[in-house]
Amino acid sequence: MEGPIEIRGLTKVYGGGFKAVDDLNFVVPKNAFMGFLGPNGAGKTTSIKIITNMLSATSGEAIINGINVMSDPKMALADVGAVVETPEFYPYLTPMETLLYLGSLRGMTNTEITNRGRDLLDMVKLTEWKDQRVGKFSKGMKQRLAIAQALLPQPSVIILDEPTSGLDPRGMVEVRDILKELRKIDVSVLMSSHLLNEVQEVCTDVTLINRGKMLRSGSVASLLNEVKAHKIEVRVLSPPALEVTNQLRSFPGVKEINYMSDVVFNVDFEGAEAEQAGLLLQLQGMGLKVVSFKESGLALESLYMSLIMESR
Repeated sequence: MEGPIEIRGLTKVYGGGFKAVDDLNFVVPKNAFMGFLGPNGAGKTTSIKIITNMLSATSGEAIINGINVMSDPKMALADVGAVVETPEFYPYLTPMETLLYLGSLRGMTNTEITNRGRDLLDMVKLTEWKDQRVGKFSKGMKQRLAIAQALLPQPSVIILDEPTSGLDPRGMVEVRDILKELRKIDVSVLMSSHLLNEVQEVCTDVTLINRGKMLRSGSVASLLNEVKAHKIEVRVLSPPALEVTNQLRSFPGVKEINYMSDVVFNVDFEGAEAEQAGLLLQLQGMGLKVVSFKESGLALESLYMSLIMESR
């Protein structure tokens, strides 16, 4: 399979034989929003830095739009916009002045930058701050400006390294709203993250890694179809009798029941939506007055944790 970003056998070995990235292989399909997901220390940032030519690989290849980053980084990255690590800008410049400076480095004309910049500042919700100095900005505002500068030359590929890392809850929501907008334009995105809910909410595709190794890669929808175990939170009107709980444990697909309170319990359940509907009917048939019945936690988290356990 070919795509705008192709990672082939990527490996990074540091002194002492530590493999930060270990034979990594995956493809970002055209116009996909790929979440590069793994815990802190999984090798995400090292991989991103190799792909953007900030680090050299021990072996392997990173191909962007058919061009090898290792052998021709200037051409490979010519059509790439990136935000890697915490963005910093000249504090005495305004957002538009920042875009004019960075755009000129890309060879854009002032007219191009101004016209495009207005739309981008509106997209990242910084229009009302366009005349303020960046030094006064919060971290979240700087991150939004960083995304705007990455989009300025209208690249076909965007690479983001933990774009919501270190932001307060409001800042995270603001940046995620912008990330969702990226899915509507003609661009292919690779975004590293350690936040499962972020990837499941924002991305169309995902590559799961741990300890530098790829665990699984594919569309979010296809990977979620692999999830067998679900945690379902059930809230009832009054505490169930002990015999009801014991009867429920024998229901097909039920693996475990854990009470959170007298009227709230979690059911570890294996089964698709039809089987889950059957579980709800079973609860009601047992005389329980069900107030709410919903999946608790993230399906992607269940898959990810099971893959990590298998890889040990």
